Amino acid sequence: MMFGSSHSSTAADLQRISGLQLYARNVVEGFCTGLHASPHKGFSVEFRQHRPYVPGDEIRRIDWKVFARSDRYYIREYEEETNLGCQLVLDASGSMGYRGTADGVKFDYARKLAACLAYLMTMQQDAVGLVTFDDRVRTFIPQRSRTSHLGVLVDAMEQAESGRETALDGSLMSLIPRLRRRGLVVLISDCFGDVEPLLGALGHLRHRGNEVIVFQIWDRDELEFPFSRWTRFVDLEDGDRERLVDPATLRRGYLDNLARYRERLERGCRGHRVDLVPLVTDEPHAEALGRYLAWRVRR
Repeated sequence: MMFGSSHSSTAADLQRISGLQLYARNVVEGFCTGLHASPHKGFSVEFRQHRPYVPGDEIRRIDWKVFARSDRYYIREYEEETNLGCQLVLDASGSMGYRGTADGVKFDYARKLAACLAYLMTMQQDAVGLVTFDDRVRTFIPQRSRTSHLGVLVDAMEQAESGRETALDGSLMSLIPRLRRRGLVVLISDCFGDVEPLLGALGHLRHRGNEVIVFQIWDRDELEFPFSRWTRFVDLEDGDRERLVDPATLRRGYLDNLARYRERLERGCRGHRVDLVPLVTDEPHAEALGRYLAWRVRR
């Protein structure tokens, strides 16, 4: 099925759409409608110029900051960057397999997010590729802009499974020589691991001229540590390690360490001019993406 074309879908077309691909289409079309904006005003847009307001222009396109300075109405015009390359980098390590009390598995949430982004970029006729990794790169699909390429990406996402240890920095560094041109790199991960090596890898990507966005995936349990009774904790990246503990003795220390970790990561990403976007698995994808893309347009 050619998404974005003017041709109507047949029953056979619809049967060929995977559940993940259909989910991505519904989410992207939903939040684009909610924003009352073209999906082309998402990632690959840059400001071009102001022009005077004329009757019939949409009021929401008026630049009110310019009006405040000049007392005159001007419209902000944008131009679409063609041929943007986007590499989606999906973390399939064991920690992404955490299943919260009510919100599903983190990896499923991350996989759906990746599908939504792939669909959005395809609608913009931008080239999209996919990397999946754990302790090393497991899948590398080069960037393509053909609409049919979306199915290749989604198939790879559906086949990926979480379960091994994490090597964030090594996987990102090994990706750099395989990126043939500067573009957009989107990391979808919980970012669990040593912060400094990760920041070093993100800095190398930025130094090579790439724009980098990190969607950090959280389960609500990881942020709030709500456990109250004796609980058995299992290392998801090494199933042989587990421990039965009283959460009350750990909660304060865990939350303090979490706050320090998040502050280091946020500060480092700001220093490298990397967008760090925390997402929690109980937040609908349409709301999360809509809020972030609206912020990018305003910025």
